[in-house]
Amino acid sequence: MMNDQTAVGYLGRALSFELSAVQQYLALTKLLEMRGMQQAAQRFRHEAEEEMQHAERIIGRMLALGYAPNATCLRPARLDGSLEQLMQHAADLEREIVAFYARAVDYCVKAQDFENKIFFEALLDEEQHHAAEIESWRQQVLTG
Repeated sequence: MMNDQTAVGYLGRALSFELSAVQQYLALTKLLEMRGMQQAAQRFRHEAEEEMQHAERIIGRMLALGYAPNATCLRPARLDGSLEQLMQHAADLEREIVAFYARAVDYCVKAQDFENKIFFEALLDEEQHHAAEIESWRQQVLTG
């Protein structure tokens, strides 16, 4: 069992980020469905499912380490604006999540916590890819 409370804190904050993203993307799904924008709604539903998988992995990690999952701060969904503005909110959230995971990896390196470093690196890699996909999609919508 891990006793590093800072690393446990990173896991808790990671869960909060991932569940905030799930909430954001599910809310966007419903909003866009109401606006008749089915294709964009389906895309955000897919994004929510990916973030839910991350949340499940974090919960599994916390349980395996002997800690109860605890997401302490969900961010309110941002639902203001056009599709382009909604996509910008998503891109901003993804950039924030990427920066958070980079800090978690840095902490684990300094603490010589290599198991959690590997765990956070995998999430960082996936979120970087995810952020790039959202940005690419956003650019496609803007140009065309």
